[in-house]
Amino acid sequence: MGKNKIFIAGHLGMVGSAIVRQLSSRNDIELVLRTHKELDFLDTTAVNDFFKSESIDQVYMAAAKVGGIFANNTYPADFIYENLAVQNNIINAAHMNDVNKLLFLGSSCIYPKLAQQPIKEEYLLQGSLEPTNEPYAIAKIAGIKMCESFNRQFNRDYRSVMPTNLYGPNDNFHAQNSHVIPAMLQRFHQAKIESSKNVVVWGTGTPLREFLHVDDMASACVYVMELEKNKLDLEIQSMNSHINIGAGLDCTISELASIMAKVVGYPGEITFDSTKLDGTPRKVLNVSRLQRLGWSSSITLENGLRNTYNWYLDNIGSVRA
Repeated sequence: MGKNKIFIAGHLGMVGSAIVRQLSSRNDIELVLRTHKELDFLDTTAVNDFFKSESIDQVYMAAAKVGGIFANNTYPADFIYENLAVQNNIINAAHMNDVNKLLFLGSSCIYPKLAQQPIKEEYLLQGSLEPTNEPYAIAKIAGIKMCESFNRQFNRDYRSVMPTNLYGPNDNFHAQNSHVIPAMLQRFHQAKIESSKNVVVWGTGTPLREFLHVDDMASACVYVMELEKNKLDLEIQSMNSHINIGAGLDCTISELASIMAKVVGYPGEITFDSTKLDGTPRKVLNVSRLQRLGWSSSITLENGLRNTYNWYLDNIGSVRA
């Protein structure tokens, strides 16, 4: 039997590159990878031609335009248009060229701003979204619904996963657009280099957040993609088919800062600027659906941060910033 040809869309991003690491040692798989220069996912004709010529067996849909609050607020049209266009092009081209297995990667920002915690899959569309990243979230919700619709109408096997806050190698370390962990890692590293007596963390330090190392995420993605359909169908419904991926644990921003200081080797003081807004008090995904299907995370926060910091030190001249 020949190898499965697997296309990973977005293979240079944080999640895509982790899926490549996860699958590259397998000898039953042939990875198909294209850079943006080689294949523009916004170009419908080019995407169709690619699928026509490559005879793909499976698609991991990890391509997306992502960014922090600043970017989402400043470029909302870019976020909704590009994400919708890319996923429409890839999902439809996969279907038109008889690719039966696809995994769509979403984001936990799809859930209502005031969702009950921990957040269950069924809370989708049960309330208003966080306004700052609503265009991005709407695009991701549309991706889930597109997969479900192709499954219902054409009997495809298109699956969706929703990760919690991710971190790890190939993260975005941009000063304005990065997320909590890369921003904090840079701040502590800088303080260590400059022998600063004090690092200021925004907010009170009390909000609870969940973080998952991207290699755990990749492991879960492959697990869900390769799960037997009859086993998966016991846990999902045709119009509630997405699966949360998370650590199932949360920690305070204060605890995160303490672990970060330890990992970076920063000996100074940590203070909190309570004049800066905290955001939502708690955000954690309910991952019982995934656990019942047989997967749980295995990388502790400390080990994951150590791995990320080592990667950062090795790549400090070329990190995404």
